[in-house]
Amino acid sequence: MKTPRSFSRRPADLSRRQSLGLFAGAAVSPFVLSPFALSSGARAQNAVIKVVTTTSMIADAARQVGGDRVEVTALMGPGVDPHAYRQTRTDILALSRADVVLWHGLYLEAQMEEFLLGLAQKRPVVAVGESVAVEKRLGNDDYADRFDPHVWMDPALWRDVVTAVRDALIEAAPNDQALFEANTTRHLAEIDNLAVYASNVLASVPKRSRVLLSAHDAFNYFGSAYGYDVEGIQGISTEAEAGLRRIEELVALIVERDVKAVFIESSVSDRNVRALIEGAGAQGHDLSIGGELFSDAMGPAGSYEGTYIGMIDHNATTIARALGGEAPELGMRGALTLATSTGQ
Repeated sequence: MKTPRSFSRRPADLSRRQSLGLFAGAAVSPFVLSPFALSSGARAQNAVIKVVTTTSMIADAARQVGGDRVEVTALMGPGVDPHAYRQTRTDILALSRADVVLWHGLYLEAQMEEFLLGLAQKRPVVAVGESVAVEKRLGNDDYADRFDPHVWMDPALWRDVVTAVRDALIEAAPNDQALFEANTTRHLAEIDNLAVYASNVLASVPKRSRVLLSAHDAFNYFGSAYGYDVEGIQGISTEAEAGLRRIEELVALIVERDVKAVFIESSVSDRNVRALIEGAGAQGHDLSIGGELFSDAMGPAGSYEGTYIGMIDHNATTIARALGGEAPELGMRGALTLATSTGQ
């Protein structure tokens, strides 16, 4: 059984990131933005700050912190896979006009990284995911010199990212510091409440059943935080294909642990999940789809699941209910709008 592992070696491109004002650990500040900071004379005092983010999770953090002082555009919407995403001409235009660009880093946006590193020499660009200290990160089984980027799966780590977003916005608009700090304090309290809820409902699952099977390895931080064995059919990057041997290994695990459910993901094809169900069935084991989880992208825009709080609420509730635990059908706030279990 694979369990999440710590990983302390620094990425190979660390020195390049440092030179661009990006960072890989707590000792290196990401906010070397002063050459680009928005001076009071450069924009009208009441003009909104144009923020462009790569992922929807970062966009949500920027909206929570910035409030009505920011205009946020996310390049990747619901169902989009950030591992494979490449910038379009429209994206390049939006990025070139942004006051602040916030991306995740940690090799999540693998196809965009070179472009974003170059853009950082011209504009304020911050890899907010890299605010998570090196010692808190997990390794990447796909790339030996990289880290697992899916830190948002642990609310305790996402707090660091929200704080990094706050600092980037303060650097861009220091006159709004008090507002950004107040909004951050409020949102961090919401994240803390979410972490308590997730811990409680996930602890209600019988220990033997705490095996999370999903389309790809997006949930290792989740497993580390809540004591679950995590197995992805594909690797950490969705670019890594699952082979027949991997399916056979997982079928053996499913039968041994009497796993009842596997989860599909909103941003990953369910082809491999269906193959796993068929493989288990061939061994006389009934494996069902426990529900759809949000892994690399949030839910539909405008929905509760289209926020970070709603995304993790949905995941925790869906997993707990599918694996034999107890959780309210409509989640922490009674606000879930999507089915938490497909029963397929």
